[in-house]
Amino acid sequence: MNVLKTVFVLLAGVMLAAYTRPATQPPDHTYMRMDTTKKDTETGLVMDQSLYLVKAQCTQCHSSKLIVQNRFTRDGWKQKIRWMQANHNLWDLGETEKPVLDYLEKHYGPTTAHARRAPLKDIKWYKLESVQPQ
Repeated sequence: MNVLKTVFVLLAGVMLAAYTRPATQPPDHTYMRMDTTKKDTETGLVMDQSLYLVKAQCTQCHSSKLIVQNRFTRDGWKQKIRWMQANHNLWDLGETEKPVLDYLEKHYGPTTAHARRAPLKDIKWYKLESVQPQ
């Protein structure tokens, strides 16, 4: 019976340690970049002085989700605009093209975050030897 009590106490201690975290320890996800930018509640686009211009030019024909899901360079966004003008009757943006491109480049340009860790380098492999059961 003492063995069962000991096992139970040990398991309870392990479970308690696994599910509690000291108040001084940061959460496990602190390495992730936290998005602190304010978003427009209607479109989900980043709040900026050019937001209403972008909404007027871009969301008249398609959802803002098409903007949010893409990460193009300035030239890539410009090519998309030209493609929409050639294939979907997008009007000439005129003087508003520069501020629209500035906004898209600033908030929806390529990111440098890596989804995976860098490959391991200079690995020293060793041969595992089989152990005979006794």
